Amino acid sequence: MTIRSRKHTLATQPLLNQSLLAMAAIGLPLSVQAQAQEKTMAEVKVEAAADVAYKVDRASSPKLTAPLVDTPQTISVIRKELIQEQGASSIVEALRNTPGITLQLGENGNTSAGDTFQMRGFAAQSSIFVDGIRDLGAVTREAFNIEQVEVAKGPAGADIGRGAAGGYINLVSKLPSREESTAASLAYTQGGVKRGTADVTRSFGSSGAFRLNAMVQDGSLKGSKALDRESKGFAPSIAWGLGTPTRLYLFSQHVRQDNVPDGGIPSVGVEGFYNAGSALRTAPRVERNNWYGIKGDYEKVDADLLTAKIEHELAPKTTLTNTTRWGKSKMDRILSGINTLSAPTADPATWTISRTRQSVLQENKILANTTNIVSEFTLGGLQHTLSTGLELLSEEQFSPSRLASSLGTAPAAKLYHPNPNDTLTGFNPVLSGAFTNGKTDTVGAYAFDTVKLNEQWQVNGGLRVERYKTSTDSATLNTTTNVLSGAHVEKSGNLASIKAGLLYKPTEDGSVYLAYANSKTPPGSANHSLAAQTAANANNPALKPQKTTNIELGTKWDVIQKQLALTAALYRTTNKDEFPQLVDAVTNTWAQLGERRVQGVELGAVGQITKAWSVTAGIATMDTEIKEGTTGNNAVGAATRWSPKVSATMWTTYKFDDKLTVGGGARYMGEQKRLIDPSQSAATTNMPAIPHYTVVDAMVSYKLNKNVALQLNLYNLFDKFYVNTLNNSGARATLGAPRYAQLTANFMF
Repeated sequence: MTIRSRKHTLATQPLLNQSLLAMAAIGLPLSVQAQAQEKTMAEVKVEAAADVAYKVDRASSPKLTAPLVDTPQTISVIRKELIQEQGASSIVEALRNTPGITLQLGENGNTSAGDTFQMRGFAAQSSIFVDGIRDLGAVTREAFNIEQVEVAKGPAGADIGRGAAGGYINLVSKLPSREESTAASLAYTQGGVKRGTADVTRSFGSSGAFRLNAMVQDGSLKGSKALDRESKGFAPSIAWGLGTPTRLYLFSQHVRQDNVPDGGIPSVGVEGFYNAGSALRTAPRVERNNWYGIKGDYEKVDADLLTAKIEHELAPKTTLTNTTRWGKSKMDRILSGINTLSAPTADPATWTISRTRQSVLQENKILANTTNIVSEFTLGGLQHTLSTGLELLSEEQFSPSRLASSLGTAPAAKLYHPNPNDTLTGFNPVLSGAFTNGKTDTVGAYAFDTVKLNEQWQVNGGLRVERYKTSTDSATLNTTTNVLSGAHVEKSGNLASIKAGLLYKPTEDGSVYLAYANSKTPPGSANHSLAAQTAANANNPALKPQKTTNIELGTKWDVIQKQLALTAALYRTTNKDEFPQLVDAVTNTWAQLGERRVQGVELGAVGQITKAWSVTAGIATMDTEIKEGTTGNNAVGAATRWSPKVSATMWTTYKFDDKLTVGGGARYMGEQKRLIDPSQSAATTNMPAIPHYTVVDAMVSYKLNKNVALQLNLYNLFDKFYVNTLNNSGARATLGAPRYAQLTANFMF
């Protein structure tokens, strides 16, 4: 089976000429084209054995210049077939198939939006990419237009630039091929969620093709009757020149979400809850279906991506790819969050929890142009696969503020019986004039090379240099004088990141490697929001970039006739200069303290054990330690939260015949500590940790005929109660969904 990578592009001939000039300007060895004699690189292909539903041999990124078995880095690839078997509708659900990723909730009364998570102990929500280009915004990313999800772990500054302390996630879009097909699915989830998707590909002319992916979903969030979600997605794409030396693609994606926002529920009664009031301390849990918002709370998300690509064979083994993308996302939310518990009497009917009105209005934009040349050649008797490129990026985040008094006042909710129809007074939302507008412009150049020294030894290396400039314009409102005051802060600099690996191949299908990689995170990296120089936080422009390094010793093996990939790695990641401290107020001199180390082991298996038996599994350990600085909750030690010592995932299916497939899996998440200050007692601290849990899922699929298959998914088979996310104060939680079923009809023509 051949899986074509979606790295082909669309552009005009002038743009191609400009890209060639840009490549020449950074000294790329175009002369090596003449050395290519045999194999064409018309398409980057992933070769896999027939019916291997989970395993791929290569990632889509041209920066990864070797097959996965010869890549000295931990990389997981989650294919669309696995996503479909599990009935996953979002990227967060798909990421359950790789260990070491934990979800997050917001600070105290506030609530995070979109995909917010950590990877190997580091925040990773700003390290999400679509087809190799950074994707911004507070968006819950849908899976309907995803060919595969690629998860690269460990510092990856050479791959993607600033940030990426824990790695990055790349979403590969579905694009046209010459093979015509029509696929659709209709799903109904116990509780009322209805979802439909369509995937249609048609060819035209001698080398063209068109593809359309679409999605619509409506219904309450799994596990809650109040949290209604409405989503619509539309992703058209068109291609010319398929099967020719020059391939052109034009594609876009448009998503609209209209949701009831989730502020979480009080953690009262959950294992680990503590309150000084004796009545609350022994109080029972609230109902998981309770919603503490006010009718009229809303969350609306618009997300659009427009992409043009061209891929052109400069020579039989040299291919140029140019990608241009414009993207925009907007999130508008007004939410009644929850905060302080009150138990004035012994009667639980009188117990309440305060509501706080919150507003988030955020718009993200990106304009990017990337050019890459991949060439295979022999130089000095050594085989090279060289990837070089130039990236031009402009990213912007604009966040206007609403006048707090115009959001209205919400009465306290009854703890056990909240009323969404409670009267909201003074609600007339208007902009205050205050805002934050951050922008980062980046010019980056990179080169990666895999050098085969002989049949047993390879060297893999990469270097990226970039120039960035981050600027933040802001205005704050003095509510006493009703006067706005503005500020402008900016920081620019140069970053250089590297990766290097030495790889030994005992056999053709196995490797042992030792690798080093780093990344750098300058102030304002996550949201382009620099703070005033009096602020002791990581966004202070007076600070230098944080430095993250990683050493990894690993081995990879393709076994059972290359149908099953086995991986194992020992890693140690160190992050320095994490915590700023003012040392001289007169000269405004800052020192940067803090060294955090995360180390562990990660094991993986993906592919087929037999022709009928497929499996994907992984287990990861994380040992997080503060090597320099304090471990208090409000210092550098707070970064060690939400890092389970062990996490694991497994999914397997067995095909009894051409019609019946049975499968299932389990996810284990170890204890995630919230309390990391050794001076505080866990016995008298509210929710010192998220308790460990194991969740088991199951699936059965039956093919009625060649065109129709029915699929039944059972989630949380043993109805395990568990906390999914917890906020930093421990007062609010979101719970994992209880046991429920989803029935899907899949159509293929």
